[in-house]
Amino acid sequence: MHCQPRHKHEVYIWSKSNQACLICDEATDSPSTVCNACELDLPWLTDGCRVCALPLPMSGLICGECQRSPPAFHQVTAPWTYSFPVDSLISRFKHQGKWPLGHLLANLLGQCLQDGFDNAELTRPDRLLPVPMAAKRLRQRGYNQAAMLARWLSQDLDLALDEHMLLRPQDTIAQQQLAAKQRQRNLLKAFALAPDAQVRGQHLALVDDVLTTGATAHSLARLLLHAGARQVDVYCLARTPKPGT
Repeated sequence: MHCQPRHKHEVYIWSKSNQACLICDEATDSPSTVCNACELDLPWLTDGCRVCALPLPMSGLICGECQRSPPAFHQVTAPWTYSFPVDSLISRFKHQGKWPLGHLLANLLGQCLQDGFDNAELTRPDRLLPVPMAAKRLRQRGYNQAAMLARWLSQDLDLALDEHMLLRPQDTIAQQQLAAKQRQRNLLKAFALAPDAQVRGQHLALVDDVLTTGATAHSLARLLLHAGARQVDVYCLARTPKPGT
């Protein structure tokens, strides 16, 4: 998929531009809230596993982990690797409430997805489902960043959104603190479907900020497939590289 920014033949009206880039804070004539230089310098994920988007040396490959133990989800779409400055932008959005940064990244992810739809590399899902947050953690943070991303994507791509289908009744340990096998055990019975969830035959897309091991996405996709979903994809802002690379 070619989702890097394309700037050929774009024309801007300099006299009407008075906004600053959200990344470098310099004045920009770009119609978006990021200047062309900063957008091009983002760590675009050009070569990744066809299933989980793990960064790989070349495109078109499936990583060893997905070959050994295929995940329940069908495909991950992530525009960037989780490295500077995207990691900082996501952290500021997620933990410091810098919502304009999240909105910017969601807009760019939406452009990437639309490009995939237009080129028949991706199929449009029936609904977007944000990864749920446990009630206690939601009260502490005040918002679910995955739900915010899903709302912005729903508006940009004209896709249906269901924020209530997936539930997280158990407040598990934060995944960032755990190793891969611990993450899988941590998520056992962590999620549930709403009693009135309409899943059978649906093509659904999970929305989250970062995919690390894929344990959360796998658990949710397995739950949805067992309930009759036809296909489950994952849309996220960034994919972490393999440790040590």
